[in-house]
Amino acid sequence: MMTTVGRPRGASDDSSVSIYTKGALDTVLPLCSSVLDGAKVRPITDADRDRINRAAAAMADEALRVLAAAYRAAAHEKIVIGELEHDLTFVGLVGMIDPPRLEVRDSIARCIRAGIRPVMITGDHQNTAFAIARELGISTDRDQVTSGVELDEMSDEQLEGAVESLRVFARVSPEHKVRIVTALKARGNLVSMTGDGVNDAPSLKAADIGVAMGITGTDVAKGASDMVLTDDNFGTIVSAIGAGRSIYANIRKAITFLLSCNMGEIVAIFTAILVGWKAPLLPMHILWVNLITDSLPALGLGMEKGDTGALTRPPRDPNEGIFAGGVGISVALNGLLIGIVTLVAYRLGILLYPDSLRHARTMAFVVLAVSQLFHAFDVKDSRRSVFTASLFANQWLWVALGVGALLQWIVISVPGLATLFSVYPLSAGDWGIALALSFSPVLMNEIAKGARYLFGRRRSAAGAPSA
Repeated sequence: MMTTVGRPRGASDDSSVSIYTKGALDTVLPLCSSVLDGAKVRPITDADRDRINRAAAAMADEALRVLAAAYRAAAHEKIVIGELEHDLTFVGLVGMIDPPRLEVRDSIARCIRAGIRPVMITGDHQNTAFAIARELGISTDRDQVTSGVELDEMSDEQLEGAVESLRVFARVSPEHKVRIVTALKARGNLVSMTGDGVNDAPSLKAADIGVAMGITGTDVAKGASDMVLTDDNFGTIVSAIGAGRSIYANIRKAITFLLSCNMGEIVAIFTAILVGWKAPLLPMHILWVNLITDSLPALGLGMEKGDTGALTRPPRDPNEGIFAGGVGISVALNGLLIGIVTLVAYRLGILLYPDSLRHARTMAFVVLAVSQLFHAFDVKDSRRSVFTASLFANQWLWVALGVGALLQWIVISVPGLATLFSVYPLSAGDWGIALALSFSPVLMNEIAKGARYLFGRRRSAAGAPSA
């Protein structure tokens, strides 16, 4: 509450003053001993208090922030700072509304779909907080609301047990905010806290990711935060989450691609050594593949646009490794496929040209390089078929494919470079065989994706959780 002292209207001297108080109803009403009824002042009764509380609750249910107003006349010489608010006369209630931005409800819905649980922490009355939370889709049940008074009655252990089911915390203090953040973290949650005031700084610091408001935020709040939201828009936080998930996914794609390609090279060379064949690839070939057909598609995968499904999947476990979710198996299997088709090309070259080891090595060199270029499109989306509308969404990946294929053709076809790389110009039939073998890992991946999709649908139809 807040109190001011002033001279009554029409008073000619300072012998008497009026004390004006406004604040939360549950703070102001207990200080009132009388009520202004029309033009008369009379003692306040329990019936008056019930009627006032019901009116305030009805206003709060409409998402109004309610302030109570009261006053008292006093002699000037009896004014003592700190002893002003007593024996007040209740005047009435004022309801104010601070409507949420239009985009907030949609942003919160996106959060919930992404497996993120929004929680409201506010100084508003419980009814007001619940009405706003219900309007925004944060809470649908009154049992999900608690107050600072109830938090004071809970131990830290009790709060940890209850915090998972709570969505709205009303009438809280800065100490309560820190306790709430600590309890959420103790339950294994990754907690982000937003705030703008000086009193938000402790909870911003306690959270895993503190986000301060850049426009309305104080310097103290900004200093205590990990991030500063420059436009004070909650929707920007949701967009940033989606961007972060897409960046992580792109890094994971590039690593998966590079490891599977290198695994293919290891499989091809190591297998040939084990069975006693002559090396299917020369050191120059390996260096070229690592420089061109590995690096260009990896850069293209890093330029993938945001994944449209990034905010429709639950968040990943922060403790999971980069090979979780079948990535390690995918690297091994795709590396094995690339290595096998390289060896098949090598042996076909031996059969077709038994007197030319260079010809066989050229076939293996081309298949290894081109199969890796094609494999980048498999890695692009491990869930959906490569033959979808998103096939042409990443122009940089197509540039990588085109440049890589062109350079590979130049190395094979230009006489001086062919001599340098110890390769043999291929006929149209040789190129057809090489391209068919290079594309076969893509077909195998498509079959695997289709099988996973059908298996997932059957499990869903049977009532089991989908893979």
